[in-house]
Amino acid sequence: MSDKPFVLNQRGPVLEITLSKGKANAISAEDSRKMNRMWEAFRDNPEQRFAILTGKGEKFFSAGWDLKNVADTGEESDSDYGSGGFGGLNYPRNFNKPVICAVNGIACGGGFEIMLGCDIIVAEEHSTFALPEINVGVLPDCGVVKLRRRIPYHVAVELMMTGRWMDAEEAMHWGLVNHIVPQGQGLAKAREIVEQLAAGPPLLYPAIKQVLRMTEMVTEHEAFSVHDACSAVETVNRSEDMKEGAKAFAEKRNPEWKGK
Repeated sequence: MSDKPFVLNQRGPVLEITLSKGKANAISAEDSRKMNRMWEAFRDNPEQRFAILTGKGEKFFSAGWDLKNVADTGEESDSDYGSGGFGGLNYPRNFNKPVICAVNGIACGGGFEIMLGCDIIVAEEHSTFALPEINVGVLPDCGVVKLRRRIPYHVAVELMMTGRWMDAEEAMHWGLVNHIVPQGQGLAKAREIVEQLAAGPPLLYPAIKQVLRMTEMVTEHEAFSVHDACSAVETVNRSEDMKEGAKAFAEKRNPEWKGK
């Protein structure tokens, strides 16, 4: 068993992160702070444009908060998890790069919440999901805030108040995951998606994420004003790539993106 919270693998512009601690890929507060620093380094590295997040093994994506460590050390539920919260993806700062999640088994508690912080989610067919914190007297902080924005209110509340499990088919039904693939094929599907993204215009992805983040809680009318003020949108509008896209369309050829 590994005592490292994660293992990194660089594949061209893609950083692959594999949760790797113990049998269940569980995460302590110290592990979470390390993950925050890892996400911040990814955010600030211009050579890394995309990330894939998955778990070690075939049974767990992540069991979330390391309760065995809590029992041993007395770690508090409101410990310092890092600037972006538990696992680094609850509320990351200025984070405009796409993250693909390849769920390869159980995603529960904090593991489920980390998944919610990703942009595109692939689930292997045997994957299951839950927020079982109710059974140990812990509030699923990120779940309370985010889950009712992802799925119908009553479904989200039932999951949090009962701790019941959801299989991959139900998760797909409610729109929690984008794709279901056979067991063992999650990472391959995530890589396929990243390859498609990597072929697209580099400046668009940061603009999409920035606008999505900044307009989440405003009215549609206000959202257009926010859109117009976004720095990433301004970059796109003044870019050589925008001119190249129009020129390539007129000339009936594939565009040659330069990211500027």
